[in-house]
Amino acid sequence: MKVLAIVQARMGSTRYPGKVMEPIIGYPMIDLLINRLRTSRLINQIIVATSIASVNDPFVKHLLELEIDCFRGSENDVLNRFYLAAEKYKADVVVRITGDCPLVDANLVDQVIDLYLQGGVDYASNINPPTYPDGLDIEVFSFDALREANEKATADFDREHVTPFLRREKQFRRKNIVNADDHSSLRWTVDEPEDLVVIKNVFEHFSPNTSFSWLDVLALESSKPELFQSNKKYLRNQGSIMSSGQKLWQRAKKVIPGGNMLLSKRAEMFLPEKWPAYFSKANGCKVWDIDGKEYIDMFLMGVGTNTLGYGHPEVDQAVFEVIKSGNMSTLNCPEEVYLAEKLVELHPWSDMVRLARTGGEANAIAIRIARAASGRDKVAICGYHGWHDWYLSANLSSDDRLSGHLLPGLDPNGVPKSLAGSVFPFHYNQIEELVSLVKNESIGVIMMEVSRNTGPSSGFLEKVREIATKNGIILIFDECTSGFRQTFGGLHKQYKVDPDMAIFGKTLGNGYAITAIIGRRNIMESAQATFISSTFWTERIGPTAALKTLEVMENLKSWETITAIGNQITDAWKSLASDTKLELDYWGLPALCGFTVKSSNALKYKTYITQEMLKKGYLAGNSVYACISHTDEIIEKYLENLKPIFQVISQCENGKDIDTLLEGPVCHSGFSRLN
Repeated sequence: MKVLAIVQARMGSTRYPGKVMEPIIGYPMIDLLINRLRTSRLINQIIVATSIASVNDPFVKHLLELEIDCFRGSENDVLNRFYLAAEKYKADVVVRITGDCPLVDANLVDQVIDLYLQGGVDYASNINPPTYPDGLDIEVFSFDALREANEKATADFDREHVTPFLRREKQFRRKNIVNADDHSSLRWTVDEPEDLVVIKNVFEHFSPNTSFSWLDVLALESSKPELFQSNKKYLRNQGSIMSSGQKLWQRAKKVIPGGNMLLSKRAEMFLPEKWPAYFSKANGCKVWDIDGKEYIDMFLMGVGTNTLGYGHPEVDQAVFEVIKSGNMSTLNCPEEVYLAEKLVELHPWSDMVRLARTGGEANAIAIRIARAASGRDKVAICGYHGWHDWYLSANLSSDDRLSGHLLPGLDPNGVPKSLAGSVFPFHYNQIEELVSLVKNESIGVIMMEVSRNTGPSSGFLEKVREIATKNGIILIFDECTSGFRQTFGGLHKQYKVDPDMAIFGKTLGNGYAITAIIGRRNIMESAQATFISSTFWTERIGPTAALKTLEVMENLKSWETITAIGNQITDAWKSLASDTKLELDYWGLPALCGFTVKSSNALKYKTYITQEMLKKGYLAGNSVYACISHTDEIIEKYLENLKPIFQVISQCENGKDIDTLLEGPVCHSGFSRLN
């Protein structure tokens, strides 16, 4: 009977890449593990099972130099990798050891093998349930049981973690070694850099002896607990209950402030500890996470960028052609001229255009031009206009002036204090506030969104226009979010109020980076009286994508489609709310619709909706950015799945405890600090 120990190891760990080759007292971690395992009395052969990914090539080369047999199989289907390795090396009994557990004790391994060899079982371990420290996990099972698991296990979790099928299914006979004292809360494995600190402390303490027992380590932890402090915040087997997306998100927050580049895509804004966080591909209104799991996006659709759906074939094809023929050169791309002409055609009041690549910089460009044209520095604002200094300077005074303009609590640290008193917010539909500002300040520019959560009251936009004209103030409509959702162009076309400048973003390139500032000639030419210039504003993909996106929009009249979809969804929410006797507030444009439960638990309910819909295969919350891929069938299924969640929320409003239903922290709102 051949007892084969298979050490599962790879260089591409999501949370801690390359950990198996991290040096400890001068040796790669994998060397120490295998040398300790070699002292086993009952193991006949040790091999390492790694994946076929090229990142493992140096690792395999190292193992072969040490004359350690190595098998390469699937990156994600580890169960199949184990089975094929066991088959190749003709195992009768398989011992599973993971490569991130260098403190594994060969004597303890032999005890588990002994238990198995006593007969009458298919699977023996010391983890079912665990009483030994995390990092001493040992599993022993028959080749026949492994083969059956490989043939029958279908769940991704079972295939990634090798043995859950053996530990769960009734046909397998199991035994477990239980330690007299439960030490399962101790963490001696290496999943995070803080874990490696602990392991290094242990080996350095016993060096040059590397054959110490687990009881020696236990005694050390008792006598010198300070050596084991660095990883106390981590739970046992935390990695096995996290998706790859969550693991990568935790990794990201160590190297990227906040974890990513956009607040609106941070995992904590949706479902802390559960949100898949990263995508591998997207098409239509479907998104696949990096574990390959498919979701229907009934939520942000790229934060409003893709009204034509993800990966629209005509837009993508136009971009592919640009990539083939060249995206950048010393000369300018002609598409920027064609796009400027098209935007002017759609907005006859305008004459000239500047292009950029993000909404924030487009807002900053518009403000620079408008200040240069008006000759006045002071700006009245209403709405959210990005992260640049000019905007955040509104909060340099003692008041949190930007609260109520989408994101409360914006901190102006880093914004020059000399900008204080240059930006003055006023509230939407509060025309008297604007009148007061214009009377008391030398306002040169009004920057505002055409519509906020609710539309303009009767005459509001007309009065703003009148005030601007009468006082020689330049009026800018920020249409980064509202543009091309309700009209073929700016939302202001619907209200028949023309600004002096307008800004477009988000939908303009259907997911490709392109933004635009349009305006009257006498104002836009002021761009030549200042300095506004950037290399990557000249690349070709952005304007090419925008031109094709506008062509597709015009052919399909996409703004009418997504407006109808948004109205359909809002009507359905109202119906569900009526059936379940929930009181909701409804907000947003038809194609960017949302609701809030009128309750002190509103944020918990939003979290609960996201949590439960995620289980059903939806990215969802309390808002929807409509796209043309949201078909009737998809919407019906979405509402069918949402209905029981509304019913539960209704029960919570009548006494049921929502806290008992949440499986993690409540999502964040606004600018709560996320690290």
